[in-house]
Amino acid sequence: MKLTVSHIDALQELVNIGVGRAAGVLNDMLDSPIQLNIPEVRLLSPEELKLELKSQFDNSLLATVQLSFSGSFSGTSELVFPSESAAHLVSVLTGEAPGTPDLDVVKIGALLEVGNIVLNGIMGSLSNALIEHLDYSLPAYTESNVNDFPIFADIDENTKILLARTYFKIEQLQISGDIILMFTIGSLDALLKAIDLTFGEAL
Repeated sequence: MKLTVSHIDALQELVNIGVGRAAGVLNDMLDSPIQLNIPEVRLLSPEELKLELKSQFDNSLLATVQLSFSGSFSGTSELVFPSESAAHLVSVLTGEAPGTPDLDVVKIGALLEVGNIVLNGIMGSLSNALIEHLDYSLPAYTESNVNDFPIFADIDENTKILLARTYFKIEQLQISGDIILMFTIGSLDALLKAIDLTFGEAL
């Protein structure tokens, strides 16, 4: 199947709904308004994705929560924070001041909890809207720069990735990050068929 402008619009709408719901949960947790960009949806090679992420993050250390999913379609979802934003987020959630020794002890657990809530919320919204069952792995936490991102470890350079990405910002708390969804090209047909069935003649 061919990825059309209508498919992209539909996927943007679905991801936007999921991200909006997840932002609502984060808003309640942090008691602060969250600004969201409209999701971008594009078909990229791994190298193109890497170059795009490097242009934004350079060689900075990033805190990432990754949730893999499989079923009718498969891929990974990621919640990505620059390390400073991650520290601010954990500080707000735990009450520990940034830089205190106790913060590192709870940092991974707190970020995994946030990532699990946000990413499961988005993927759950997507699978419910398309009436498709998905299975999820346990969320995994890493700290790395773009070159060492887990998503690039086992992927063939000729693989195409359907990327859905949105940027969010919590200005008063100095927190920003990205939500990245990647669907493996092998499951693209199943995803597009599910979108066609859901939206029908609207496409």
